[in-house]
Amino acid sequence: MIHTIDAEEFTKLRSTLPLLDVRSPGEYSQGQIPGAINLPLFTDDERRQTGILYKSAGREAAVLEALGFVGARMQFFVKTARKLAFSKKIMVHCWRGGMRSESMAWLLSTAGLEVFLLSGGYKAYRKYIRDSWNKSANLIVLSGKTGSGKTEILKQIQEKGSQVLDLEKIAHHKGSAFGSIGENPQPSNEQFENNLADTWLEMNFEAPIWVEDESRFIGRVNVPEPLYQQMQKARTICIDIPKSMRIERLILDYAQHPKEMLIESITRIGRRIGGQHLKTAVAAIDKEDFAAAIDIVLSYYDKTYEFDLERKQRNDILHLQCKTADAESNTQLILKHFSAETAISF
Repeated sequence: MIHTIDAEEFTKLRSTLPLLDVRSPGEYSQGQIPGAINLPLFTDDERRQTGILYKSAGREAAVLEALGFVGARMQFFVKTARKLAFSKKIMVHCWRGGMRSESMAWLLSTAGLEVFLLSGGYKAYRKYIRDSWNKSANLIVLSGKTGSGKTEILKQIQEKGSQVLDLEKIAHHKGSAFGSIGENPQPSNEQFENNLADTWLEMNFEAPIWVEDESRFIGRVNVPEPLYQQMQKARTICIDIPKSMRIERLILDYAQHPKEMLIESITRIGRRIGGQHLKTAVAAIDKEDFAAAIDIVLSYYDKTYEFDLERKQRNDILHLQCKTADAESNTQLILKHFSAETAISF
């Protein structure tokens, strides 16, 4: 039996059923629905050949060529799907919900599986998640200068039961020029959006959703524009931690990494901090005077932060002076003031 369902229902079923992506390996590598298993109907080369034939000789010639490619693998497809479909139910999609996924759905249905086919394919899924960024959410933005420990604070807020949208975790990047250090390689922008949507669509949009203040770009990926605009308009809590304490935190975070990696990172913002400052910072790293190097970098990032904050020009910004860099203490301070201010505007 084959059920053709839309992207919303398809997304809801993903937590309970295995998902087969029958696109070619190249298509899959560019971006896939999280959790999807690639069982390609065609190799990249076979897909290319079939496409060329379709344009030059027509649909019937292309279908005949495709059958020659697929015929020998039909048993493999069925055996693989049966191993995955523990309840004899499975989900299937291709790029546009066309012949590839329909053919696989027919084959697996004939073999006794109940198949849920994504109408419109991966293209429809992408449209669905892009539309989801327009959902109005109760965002609470945590802002603060570099080295304030915002990520750790958000982690503790989440452990206390609140919703947190951790953009940097999903992006595999901490946001600054040093953001890739200690992180896995970043996903493509398309995959970042897919992974982000997985978390976003699980949120209760009426309850508070905490998120760290970010620029449009987190490393090489960008925050979806509708979500970014919501963040700009959301209630914001700004924590102010003394620069000396932030330097100490950043030393703990980065000093253990190779000097070459640190120098490469700071060189990326060399034009912004100025040639002389760059030379001084590099020399400081070579001498393991990490405090001096970080102080130079923070002077640049602090100015950028203050400029971005001024651009928001809103009244619903709560400023908190923190006397410690301890994340637990600052989390308690933030939640205390947030609870007190929840009933009224900041």
